[in-house]
Amino acid sequence: MQFNPRVNNRILRNMAAAAVAALLAFGPVGTPAVARTASALEMAMPDFTQVVEQTEASVVNIRTTETIRVRNRMGPGPTDPYEMFRWFFGPDFLPPMPGQPREREPAEPQERTVPRGVGSGFLISGDGYILTNNHVVAGSSDIFVTLHDGKEYKAEIVGTDERTDLALVKIEAKGLKPLPIGESRSLRKGQWVLAIGSPFGLESTVTAGIVSAINRETGDYLPFIQTDVAVNPGNSGGPLIDLSGRVVGVNSQIVSRSGGFMGISLAIPIDEAMQVVEQLKEHGKVTRGRIGVQIGNVSEDVAKAIGLPKAMGAMVSNVERGSPADKAGVRSGDVITAFNGKEITHMSDLPRLVGNTKPGTRAPMQVWRKGKNVALNVVVGEMPGTEDSRTTRPGTPPASQADVLGLTVTEVPAALREKYQFEGGVQVAAVEGPAAEAGLTDGDIILTINDTDVASPAQYAEIIGKLDRSRPAAVLVMRGEQSQWVTITPRK
Repeated sequence: MQFNPRVNNRILRNMAAAAVAALLAFGPVGTPAVARTASALEMAMPDFTQVVEQTEASVVNIRTTETIRVRNRMGPGPTDPYEMFRWFFGPDFLPPMPGQPREREPAEPQERTVPRGVGSGFLISGDGYILTNNHVVAGSSDIFVTLHDGKEYKAEIVGTDERTDLALVKIEAKGLKPLPIGESRSLRKGQWVLAIGSPFGLESTVTAGIVSAINRETGDYLPFIQTDVAVNPGNSGGPLIDLSGRVVGVNSQIVSRSGGFMGISLAIPIDEAMQVVEQLKEHGKVTRGRIGVQIGNVSEDVAKAIGLPKAMGAMVSNVERGSPADKAGVRSGDVITAFNGKEITHMSDLPRLVGNTKPGTRAPMQVWRKGKNVALNVVVGEMPGTEDSRTTRPGTPPASQADVLGLTVTEVPAALREKYQFEGGVQVAAVEGPAAEAGLTDGDIILTINDTDVASPAQYAEIIGKLDRSRPAAVLVMRGEQSQWVTITPRK
């Protein structure tokens, strides 16, 4: 056969191309292209396994219990068939029965311990200090902490801070592994983060996502870290961790219409949280500064109207008489643009800066007034505390302003009296304990206790102080346009 170099060269080129294609498709040892693509994707995605191994032993499960009072109205029987009648005819209603006395002594109230909630927390020291959310432990009788190895300890509250929703608890243990503390101020949008906690009681559950916003304002005291990490009930108080294994936030809230995760979760920045921890360790509570002003936003239109170069600062709408701001010369209509050397970009910056300033500090302040900057100096006062956090201990009722019935009451608004045409009474502002068990709720109106009509909060307090705590009190409660009698056993 005659040799044709052109034809043979073409055949060789085609064979070479086929060999290259086969090599690309199957790799040097016959590896499929799909497998190689998956391997490339794995290399591109972050590997969380090492971070989880380093940190999950420092995350704890927290469960709480609550002691409630239970009163069986009919002794050993499960229900009282005449309870409905007592709602309408009063607590002493008892139909005449042959051979039975008219008066029947109520059964003695009993205490029962019930589960209250489940949350998460994480170790911040080797000797047992644990950081979690205030709402995880608030109102509990006992707190139990379970470590990653299954050991369970009874914890005590060192201190809580309701404004930031943080709590510091402690267990008696040594040689524990704390989580390293990172810096939340260095976080950036799009950065990978992890959450470890006990959603729905499922201990040591890991979820991952990215930081979707920083300094998210929600109207609360702190700016939040917003992420798309899956956080659900039970994750509260657990750590938000970066890929270096450092905690950068405390998981606290979710934005949801259903009560479950919907793609947005919020964490307390660890920089802010550790400032709170320092005060809780030392004092058991957090002391904050105040200057005594009511403030509002500065819009673009307002900024232009008053000659402010840009929309910034906090507009003063009212100055409390005799407050630090009043003494410093702050006036309504001023725009506070700087405090203690830091610029006020948004209205919400001012409460945080003032709150983090130690009471008694003399702080320079700059305000915009009548087209020019005015320098002032203010001596920061102390913000009244919402509660004495140090007095809250497991095994004792939480600190509260509620009375022996479990009620906190206020004056009834005049508009409500006019609407329903009644006089006297007090309105329920908060309810707990015996009153909550009896079915009372915020907004109810108390008209009568036993045989005495209630005229005012002061007179109500006198009635409560004279109650016989060994017997249930008959309380006439008005809700909307309906009134009914309720029996409440006072706390002893």
